[in-house]
Amino acid sequence: MSQNTTAATGLSSQYAAQVTSDLERNVKEQERISTDIAALQQELTSLQTDHSVLVNVQQALGITSAPVQPAATPEATTVPAPREKTSTEPGAGKRARAKKTTDAPATDKKPAAAKSAPKPAAKSAPKAAAKSAPKAAGKAETAKAALPTLVELIRRHLSEQSEPRSAAEVTTALDQAHPERGIKTTVVRTTLENLVARTQAHRTKQGSSVYYTAPTEQDTAPKADQAQAEESK
Repeated sequence: MSQNTTAATGLSSQYAAQVTSDLERNVKEQERISTDIAALQQELTSLQTDHSVLVNVQQALGITSAPVQPAATPEATTVPAPREKTSTEPGAGKRARAKKTTDAPATDKKPAAAKSAPKPAAKSAPKAAAKSAPKAAGKAETAKAALPTLVELIRRHLSEQSEPRSAAEVTTALDQAHPERGIKTTVVRTTLENLVARTQAHRTKQGSSVYYTAPTEQDTAPKADQAQAEESK
C-alpha cells in the first residue's frame, strides 16, 4: 500500500515539473514574439510615413500615374496573458487547444473594400503656372524700372557731399548702399565724366587725383540761359 502511494507521489512530482517547464517555455516564446511584433509595427509605421511623403511629392510634381496602394494596416496585436494549467496530466493542454481549434466554426470573412485611389494632380496646374509666368515677369520689369538709375544715384550722392569725392570713393559708397547692383569703379568714372561734359558735375584735379562735386548754380546758369535763348528763336 505504501509503495503505491510513494509511486503516485513521485509520478505527480514528475508531471508537475514537466508542466512548470512547459509553462516557462511558453511564456518566453510569447515575450519573443511580442518583441518581434513591436519591431515590425514600428517599421510599418515608418514605411507608411515615407509613403505619404512620396505621394505628396508626386502630386506636387504633377505626376498623373496611378499611385500604389499601401497595404492594409493590421490591427494592434495583443498577446493574451498565459493561463496556468490546472491539470497535472501531461499533454492535457495540447489536447485542449486541438479540441478548441476543431470545434471553432469556420467563418467567411469578406475582404475589406479597397480604398479609393487618391485623385491625381490636376493637369491644369502647368497651364496656370505658364499663365502666371508673364505676369510675374511683368511685375519684375516694373519693379526694376522703378529703381533709380546709376546716373541718378551718382548725382544724388554728389549733392549730399560737402567735399569733393573721387570715383573710387563714390563707387565704395554706392556699393555699400546698393550691394545688389554690383557697381564697378570704371562704370562710375565713365558716368562722372559724362556728367561733367553735360555740366551736371564739376571736376577738380589735385596732383594726380581727380575729384568730383555736384554742379553749382553758376555752372548750370549758362546752360539754362542758352536753352531759353534757343527756345525763343
